[in-house]
Amino acid sequence: MRDDNFLNENNAKHVWHPMANAAEMRANPPKIIQGAEGVHITDLDGNRVLDAVGGLWNVNLGYSSEPVKQAIFNQMADLPYYSTFRGTTNGPMIELSYELAQFFKPEGLTRAFFTSGGSDSVETALRLARQYHKIKGQPERTKYVALKKGYHGTHVGGASVNGNSNFRRAYEPMLPGVIHLPAPWDYRNPYGITDGAEIARKIAADFEDEIAFQGADTIAAFIMEPVLGAGGVIVPHETFMPLMRAICDKHGILLIADEVITAFGRTGAWNGSRLWGTQPDLMCTAKAITNGYFPFGAVMIHEKLTEAFESSRSPLATISHGYTYSGHPVGAAAALACLSEMKRLDLAGNAGARGAELLAGLHALKAKHPLIGDARGKGLMCAVELVTDHTTKAAPAKDVVQKVQDGAYAEGVMMRTSGANIIMSPPLIVTAADVQKILSALDAGLKEASK
Repeated sequence: MRDDNFLNENNAKHVWHPMANAAEMRANPPKIIQGAEGVHITDLDGNRVLDAVGGLWNVNLGYSSEPVKQAIFNQMADLPYYSTFRGTTNGPMIELSYELAQFFKPEGLTRAFFTSGGSDSVETALRLARQYHKIKGQPERTKYVALKKGYHGTHVGGASVNGNSNFRRAYEPMLPGVIHLPAPWDYRNPYGITDGAEIARKIAADFEDEIAFQGADTIAAFIMEPVLGAGGVIVPHETFMPLMRAICDKHGILLIADEVITAFGRTGAWNGSRLWGTQPDLMCTAKAITNGYFPFGAVMIHEKLTEAFESSRSPLATISHGYTYSGHPVGAAAALACLSEMKRLDLAGNAGARGAELLAGLHALKAKHPLIGDARGKGLMCAVELVTDHTTKAAPAKDVVQKVQDGAYAEGVMMRTSGANIIMSPPLIVTAADVQKILSALDAGLKEASK
């Protein structure tokens, strides 16, 4: 690798970063991350900080999972790549499909379709939903219902069901036939209420009203994150997802659970659907499936759909969709090792315990700092929302949010900003001491921003 001077001189000069303004990146180049170990990352200047971002919600096992690294190394030596299109497959993919079917058995998800990541998984699920209805003789079921504040990736389909205008405006027009319902959010909602169960009932009523207006026979699927992640860690009331499931069942609409973030223990349950006691028809996974060490994802498919696809003689039942890297043997090997390590270390259990400590600490900081309007979370996905006024809930200027992040970094913790939110999603192997470090750094950042 080139020396540090070269890296600093060329930082952001010849690359456009995702989710960033190119001019801002040139003016204020991003931190160069040089190394990582355990739950810590090290930048080019030698600063070693606790990664409370967890890579990007995905490094659940931390940066030093030797079984996963070894699995990747060994598979690279044996079979670094081969296509899974039309007549060829590979051993790791076969083994992984079996293990995932066992892992998601409580949800009735018995088949896997492999992808290159989360956006691919969402796009695949949206396509399969339409295809299912065509196989069943209802080709007019093409519309999707989604939630405002939801995030579903960057492909055209996923961006169309996204519920945040920041990810849509520059790329419109999006797909027609997408309807958005209010987010199940007790801090901000159009109903002006804070009772989560009542909010869930009102959104359910809005869903029923929209179905009556659109026509149930035109709607293919409803898509939601069990906990809305990039939208600000919005935790629905426990009745919300079951209510939406019941409405979908009543009207023949498929339920897609976007669990790219929540599928492997982050909420304190092994997946978000299980957390809420719900069986989706399709589940999108990626991120932690390989601990972020290899781009990989999987759409898990309910037996209701597998029966329809596998028993149909219609040419429309052929899955004319796939990716060059679907079922990549190295990715599959990494995922197998990750599944084994997740279960061995009981990541879901630790996420639940440490997450409860983190959320309690955030509520304590909320009582201490007027800058915090709301603190929320489930397991090890938590956030605080910053406001300038607790009545109007007005968001602070961007530089105030940046001061909190910078102040926390100076105290040895990397955190993520999203609008007025400070988001924390550390590796699921963090200790109680790590949680206290996160809280202490956030406290320092809030003090800095309040000066």
